[in-house]
Amino acid sequence: MNPIVLSIPIFFILIGIEIIYDRITNKNLYRINDAISNISCGIFEQITGVFAKVFTVAMFAVVYDQFRFFTIPNTWYWLLILLLGVDLAYYWAHRMSHEINLLWVGHVVHHQSEEYNLSVALRQGAFQKVFTSFFYLPLALIGFSTEFFLILTAYNTLYQFWIHTEVIKKLWVFEWVMNTPSHHRVHHGRNPKYIDRNHAGIFIIWDKMFGTFQKEEERPVYGITTPIECWDPVTSHVKPFTNLWSDLKIVKEWKFKFQLLWMPPGWLPKKYGGYRELKDVVPETYEKFETKLNVQMNWYLFIHFLFIIGGASIFLFGISNFSFNEKILFAALITLSVMSTGFLFEGKTWSKWFEASRLVSIGAMLLFVILNSSFLIPFTISLLLIVLASLYWLFRFSSTQKNHDE
Repeated sequence: MNPIVLSIPIFFILIGIEIIYDRITNKNLYRINDAISNISCGIFEQITGVFAKVFTVAMFAVVYDQFRFFTIPNTWYWLLILLLGVDLAYYWAHRMSHEINLLWVGHVVHHQSEEYNLSVALRQGAFQKVFTSFFYLPLALIGFSTEFFLILTAYNTLYQFWIHTEVIKKLWVFEWVMNTPSHHRVHHGRNPKYIDRNHAGIFIIWDKMFGTFQKEEERPVYGITTPIECWDPVTSHVKPFTNLWSDLKIVKEWKFKFQLLWMPPGWLPKKYGGYRELKDVVPETYEKFETKLNVQMNWYLFIHFLFIIGGASIFLFGISNFSFNEKILFAALITLSVMSTGFLFEGKTWSKWFEASRLVSIGAMLLFVILNSSFLIPFTISLLLIVLASLYWLFRFSSTQKNHDE
């Protein structure tokens, strides 16, 4: 089992603890729409990752099986060396994801949130691993096995969960070598002095060695220089590509189009205006993207999101029990569900019809199970009743929500 999937319950327990702390201290670290959008992006990344692994894992395995120079034994001291190797490869993959347009579109999703809390750690880009998997191939060539590479890359990711918080301040001596919340808050800042700094995964020494370290000074303003302004995880993934496409249409010459793909975000040829300079941000006057719903709809979305998390967990924990067609169906249903949640949070006038279609589809599937199977009939009937109650709740209260259509 993937250690990240196994850690899902721990993630949510820690997020719950941070939310309780936030409510007690009144620090306003969480907004329900932002947190659910973050987790939705994580769900989308994990669901699509089931299929992306056919490319990312297979590529490493092929290089290891066919082209490795040595065979490194899986002993504890070699695993420590592999841990350093994985983290160094992560540093360069992460750094290049900030400095190359083509890679940035896969990573930018992780930086879109304008808050900084543990839910942001789950906001991952579904395309990032596909774009950056090449950086790890030297480890396969050296002869580190695919199995232990996958385990250590998972633990590299797990380490980075706890550094997405404002609750933990500076950690003194620990910060000399290790990546910490303070270091990583800098990385998520959109202040010009903080952009493209502190790319480390576990060990901050790479940033200090290669000149990308910046200590935390004033509190960062979080997010990206051009806010995404949506709560839907699929739009969050697609919009960076459309933004890059818009820049490509500005540039007419093919040599500049190709160059644009490999230049840093914000770059244009001089004849088209040149590099777009970053503007400083003032925390006191900066306004975050926000939409408001009535209390009933917030509760509706929160409760339904718990069902979505449950469905995604069943899918990820039981992935080996599903046929390929069942995986496609399950993945599509979960994706539509998180999209619908985002649309409703945005208050779009047509979002309730999108949600109603989702509920009717689920109801039809449950009715099919009731009529054609004896499997867990009472449980299935209970879910069908929940679907019917949800349809009533949706049309009863969605009409009073505030509309935020553009």
